[in-house]
Amino acid sequence: QYEIAKLNNSWGTVGRFPSVSLGLTSGNRYNDSPVIIGQDNLQSYSNSLSPSVNINWLLFSGFGVKMTKEKLELLENLSGGNAALVVENTIQAIILGYYRVLLEQEKLKILEQVKKLSGDRYKYEMAKKELGSSVTFDVLQAKNSFFSDSTNYLLQELNLKNAYLNLNLLLAEPPEIKFTLTDTFQVETPDYNLEDLREMMMGNNKNLLNQYINQEILKKEIGIQKSTAYPTLNMGAGADYGKNWYHDQNFEPLWDNSSYGYYVNFSLNFNLFNGGNTRRAIEAARINEKIGQLETMELEQTLGNYLLNQYDLYFIRRQLYEVAEVNIESASLNLEISTEKYRNGSINSFNFRDVQLIYLNAAFRKLEAVYNLIDTRAELLRLTGG
Repeated sequence: QYEIAKLNNSWGTVGRFPSVSLGLTSGNRYNDSPVIIGQDNLQSYSNSLSPSVNINWLLFSGFGVKMTKEKLELLENLSGGNAALVVENTIQAIILGYYRVLLEQEKLKILEQVKKLSGDRYKYEMAKKELGSSVTFDVLQAKNSFFSDSTNYLLQELNLKNAYLNLNLLLAEPPEIKFTLTDTFQVETPDYNLEDLREMMMGNNKNLLNQYINQEILKKEIGIQKSTAYPTLNMGAGADYGKNWYHDQNFEPLWDNSSYGYYVNFSLNFNLFNGGNTRRAIEAARINEKIGQLETMELEQTLGNYLLNQYDLYFIRRQLYEVAEVNIESASLNLEISTEKYRNGSINSFNFRDVQLIYLNAAFRKLEAVYNLIDTRAELLRLTGG
């Protein structure tokens, strides 16, 4: 028997569509016993061909088909939610990687400015030494400061290069591609309302939405297990046709005959007892649903606490940013005044170097404050689904 075709839709496993199968049986047989035709005893050969078609359809399975279909739809939504979560995290990483490059660029500009001041100071001391108004100690001190700033500048160039490489990695671009960043290294400082953020988080946070979908899947699983306690109704239908040919030993036709048949039947199956497996499966599904409820409550509480933490951190970092702005303004003015005083001989090289370091630290603190504020804003946006 050769199965020449079998049509079975994948939905047939849950009963939505019937399963259809086609079959074909072919045979050839030699009859040892002679067949008497008239006055002659003849040896005969028979050939047969029997095609058939069968249909099986699960008409009712205790609403299990409907429950399973809804569960599959929820699983599809959950997969989409997981994909959206990956995209969301990637976008956040790209934002931070982008502004990390801008941060390193701004740091390089500050170090270049400080290095230029140190270089001018070194040249100034060398000129004074040639005129006999500067001692070797002052020259060496200026030289050390210049080379120290030059070293920091070179190291910062490496930090900038690594930041670009990390951005290319996030964008899945080869390292040799160089991007030109067009944004300025600034940050907006809007006011946020905690209750508004909490409401947005409960309605848009991807982790929570995925957990809610997972909770619905667990509820559907209870319905699927309950459906096994209901009877199932199946319909079967089929038809077959048979054709036989008889020949003598010279392959001359003797006679032939044919037959056909068909059937339609229904079967109702009810599980009277299976050792309590159905009851245990239903109870296990209910327990899993309760566990899912606890996990949902825990996630809501965890995200709520994290949101409060990021909310407080945002306002603290905003205050630090405002303080850093005032500080850099004061440090810039102090550096400008100290430069003139140093050239006029009002302050010595040690005091001038201290002013340079104060300016450098103040500038770096402001840049870090800007980046930290951007980081917190991006995290708040991610938490609230923005």
